[in-house]
Amino acid sequence: MNSHNHWRSLHPSRLAHTFSIVARDPRSGEMGVAVQSHWFSVGSVVTWAEAGVGAVATQSLVEISYGPLGLALMRAGKSPSEALAALLAADERRELRQVAMVDTQGRVAAYTGTRCIADAGHETGEGFSAQANMMARPDVWPAMAHAYQETEGDLAESLLTALEAGQAAGGDVRGKQSASILIVNPTATGRPWADAVMNLRVEDHPEPIQELRRLVGLHRAYQRMNRGDDLLGAGEVEGALQEYRAAAEMAPEIEELPFWQAVTLADLGRVDEALPIFQDVFTRNPDWATLVSRLPQAGLLRDDPDMMRRILASG
Repeated sequence: MNSHNHWRSLHPSRLAHTFSIVARDPRSGEMGVAVQSHWFSVGSVVTWAEAGVGAVATQSLVEISYGPLGLALMRAGKSPSEALAALLAADERRELRQVAMVDTQGRVAAYTGTRCIADAGHETGEGFSAQANMMARPDVWPAMAHAYQETEGDLAESLLTALEAGQAAGGDVRGKQSASILIVNPTATGRPWADAVMNLRVEDHPEPIQELRRLVGLHRAYQRMNRGDDLLGAGEVEGALQEYRAAAEMAPEIEELPFWQAVTLADLGRVDEALPIFQDVFTRNPDWATLVSRLPQAGLLRDDPDMMRRILASG
């Protein structure tokens, strides 16, 4: 077979040579997968997870179907080892694959085919598997495993730290391009849109892990904002305002977070507290003053002309 025909024979698989980690947090029960690669939009190829089921990373010469089919088999009651074995048995090009799975019980299965491009390998531990191929050095996946086990914090922090350790140990021999993190809840609610804890992708960036960490920080801030909305809806005003303040402090560069905090204060009649916040936001971006004037008509701020004059004058 000449090289051109050999190349054609590899498709429709994707060449997502990369390093990743799948894990279940024993404290929260959350399951997730994180990845970095010198490949565009690696998260759309490698990372798969479903609440109440498990998480899968499928990489190297990727057979994408290992993701959804692996989840389907675990959903049907197969262990990760049984699910992975069944998929490999049906795959004539299994030696080109690298796959890892974890389920709701923390059971793990991983496979590195003999034809994965060196340096390639995986390391499993209690509730996790770190795997890599086409690495600059064989230290990458052991470094990831060690970092994951030694990190304190939630699952997102542990996965990010593992990625950072993999990059520090050498990373992808080709360099860096994209990264992704996907985390789901331990049980399914029947509402898939509510089951993802975190689903963030960096499709193309010179420092994808750093950018992913920045996005995770923003995600945490917006989670606090959303929690404030929930508390406000439940009538817990002080708790809601505390969450709004925390969100704004976590991401001071985002004007929108203090803006809605100020809107909430104004709507509660606490205009004096809201005015300095509005002033800061309007100074940074006058367009927020245009928006606030439109909120009463939408029912998102009480219709009080005198209050609105005070708010707009603050800018």
